[in-house]
Amino acid sequence: MIIIAAADNNNGIGNEGDLLFDIPEDKKFFKEKTYGNTVIMGRKTFESLPVKPLPGRRNIIFTHDSEFSEEGAETCRSVSELRKIISNTPDDKVFVIGGEQIYKLLSDLCDTAYITRIYSSKPADKHIMDFEENENWYIKERSELKEYQGIKFRFITFVKKQMTNLP
Repeated sequence: MIIIAAADNNNGIGNEGDLLFDIPEDKKFFKEKTYGNTVIMGRKTFESLPVKPLPGRRNIIFTHDSEFSEEGAETCRSVSELRKIISNTPDDKVFVIGGEQIYKLLSDLCDTAYITRIYSSKPADKHIMDFEENENWYIKERSELKEYQGIKFRFITFVKKQMTNLP
């Protein structure tokens, strides 16, 4: 599975149900990566979307609310249930798109992360792990520095290091 997110200098990803930044090139990047694939998100992230479900993608909503259902989307309530739902889907076709709790819950199952690093900060109440400081991840690829309305950013691909059980 693949994590995809936009994070500021403090690894903030959202505040009060909204993204921190609205950068058209980041939205384009997100769509290019996820279109035609499976996206997994929490219920709050789903409810914050401007278009529900995300078109051109298989939408899976992770929720503990047993009553929740949404036309055009699948729901799951546990990691084991999620594994069954995506068992026939290649890992490189499954994207974890948020929010904070879903990233935490599923990060161990992911081997790649596409992070739009935004070199600015805003107040945030939702965060993602710092891939640059995490010894289990390394930078595979980094785009050139970009800018939108004075906000500098770049796309960074992180890959999880292969862990081995050495004696």
